[in-house]
Amino acid sequence: MKAIGFKKSLPINEKESFISFETETPKPEGRDLLVKIQAVSVNPVDTKIRKSAAKDKTLDEPKIIGWDAVGIVEAVGEHVEFFKKGDTVFYAGDLTRPGSNAEFQLVDERIVGHKPKNLSIPEAAAMPLTSLTAWETLFDRMRILREKDEGKSILIIGGAGGVGSIATQMAKRLAGLEVIATSSRDETVQWCKDHGADHVVNYKNLVENVKKAGFETVDFIVDFHDLNQYWDDCVELIKPQGHITSITGSPEPLELNKLKNKSVTFSWELMYTRSMFETEDMVAQHRILNTVAKLLDNGELRSTLNNTLQGMTVDNFKAVHAQLESGKSIGKTVIEY
Repeated sequence: MKAIGFKKSLPINEKESFISFETETPKPEGRDLLVKIQAVSVNPVDTKIRKSAAKDKTLDEPKIIGWDAVGIVEAVGEHVEFFKKGDTVFYAGDLTRPGSNAEFQLVDERIVGHKPKNLSIPEAAAMPLTSLTAWETLFDRMRILREKDEGKSILIIGGAGGVGSIATQMAKRLAGLEVIATSSRDETVQWCKDHGADHVVNYKNLVENVKKAGFETVDFIVDFHDLNQYWDDCVELIKPQGHITSITGSPEPLELNKLKNKSVTFSWELMYTRSMFETEDMVAQHRILNTVAKLLDNGELRSTLNNTLQGMTVDNFKAVHAQLESGKSIGKTVIEY
């Protein structure tokens, strides 16, 4: 099969930052599906791993990344329960296994959902990773429920990105929250509003701008951009007994003691935890994706696709990575094979 990968972590403008190569098509066993890939989308995690996985070495075999895909099940392992050959599926994959930037991929059925029927292939390919991340952030980590939280406020830092775009929709439409999203450019402000944000504030002078929007404090804060940059702002803006969740990590220890007087809860979210550790509730991602597919099909949620490129080529992957690294991406870009 054909695949796109890299043997060394290089700047995206370098000739061999991505290479095209041939490798053996894998065979499914156990609960694995062999999926023929139709389209993938690219996420910030792709750029981070491309830049770090082979930073000080040259790999013997190219590394295949990619954590969003739509495709058709070509074959199944002997213990597969949820899918059969010919099913069209979507999923975000597993950090510990070869990715979706290839003609075929093995993926555990417990982290796979049926593709939304009413969405095009690119529209569906834009959604798995960001939907899982947003869902787990809001409903697993923060345990938000419409029954108890409707009308409360949430600040979404990074509102125009892939995760921010779907998290805004989920917070507004599924939980009934009042959504404040951060953005800075005219086109990203409009994007946030189009996806359901009640208020859009500039992330520069964040505390001042949130207060200008009418909020002294907010019930929930989710960080999809840079926790270190906004930590003190989050500490000031979070309501007593509120909840902060971040997906971005921190290169330095956080001063969690700053949250003590307000009795604030802090959580990390990593969408890959369930697959990485094969947790007892790993199958939750299968259920979440099927629920998201239904919500997309009935119009309660909408795809965050913003751009589609045609062809599994080195140039296309370079172009999307360069766009993401520029910090000016809006929504999601998909590469259709």
